[in-house]
Amino acid sequence: MNKLGVAAILLSATAFAQAPGASCNKCSANYIPNEEIAQYLKRADGAGVADQQLRAVDIGKANVAVGVVYRGKLDKPGDHTVAEHNQVSEVYHILDGSGTLVTGWDITDLKARPADDRAVVLLNGPGGNGQTVRNGTTHNLKAGDMIVIPAGTGHWFTKIDDHIRYVMVRIDPDKVAPLKSEAQSKADLASGEKGYRDNSAGSASKK
Repeated sequence: MNKLGVAAILLSATAFAQAPGASCNKCSANYIPNEEIAQYLKRADGAGVADQQLRAVDIGKANVAVGVVYRGKLDKPGDHTVAEHNQVSEVYHILDGSGTLVTGWDITDLKARPADDRAVVLLNGPGGNGQTVRNGTTHNLKAGDMIVIPAGTGHWFTKIDDHIRYVMVRIDPDKVAPLKSEAQSKADLASGEKGYRDNSAGSASKK
């Protein structure tokens, strides 16, 4: 291959490497150590439901949040505990415990959450709570399982055998929920607060 051909290849490769193709420009990765996760899980001890955000980061075209959720024993669901989030999708990875989760889009008596509701403000943006899910799909969740719940899909714990704990990943393409940095997480843990309590998706207790 002649020098002109080699130069053309090198020029093309350089141009490709510099092309602005990434949707997040010079973004850094976000690391969450196991010790920090354990601190959040520990302060949920004794809670009926504790939904705690560890990080919420901007990845360019969306925000992504990582949290941990603890739910205590549930014999039957409370009133209006079907949860639905208009713009935020969720992924659960079950750490331990087991429970029955019903999902579906046909939610009875769905009522919007107030704009100042803590879940709306801090966790997952606008959404609502309903009474039941018609023709829903039942999932018997146990340790190691995962489930993806798209925005607009109702989700409802109808039974929890003793407890259930899971990692929560929230996908927020419209960036409706606030960011949370490592520094903010450390300040949260140092505050002595017990974390956010939520009655969505099936807790028998009310806010």
